[in-house]
Amino acid sequence: MADSVAEIQKAKKLYFFIGMLLFFFTVVTVLVATVEALDFGDHGFDGVDAAIGLLIAAFKASLVMIIFMHLNHEKPLIYFFYGLALLMAFFCMWLIGWSKSDPIQFGSPTKVDGFYNPANPATDVHD
Repeated sequence: MADSVAEIQKAKKLYFFIGMLLFFFTVVTVLVATVEALDFGDHGFDGVDAAIGLLIAAFKASLVMIIFMHLNHEKPLIYFFYGLALLMAFFCMWLIGWSKSDPIQFGSPTKVDGFYNPANPATDVHD
């Protein structure tokens, strides 16, 4: 931690720089989600844009944890749990991408005999 005035000034500059980085990446996240020129997947917001947004969010969370929560001065066991949290974040991003290949398609189902039937209602109704 900072003990002298010079170290405190250096820490304040670092905190300001990290704050500006967080603001910048927040703007980038919003732009990726809204601007068509920065659309990385299909037209409109999709799983690719969500994964990019989650990557940016994971990076921002890392900055907050390392700098503002002072995890850079902690014992090695903390880094194990930090890596575990990052692994879980990447797993969640993979899960979003994997869900795009789900064969179940949810559209506007048709109502047959009081039940919703997404298949062809003419062939599925048995009297």
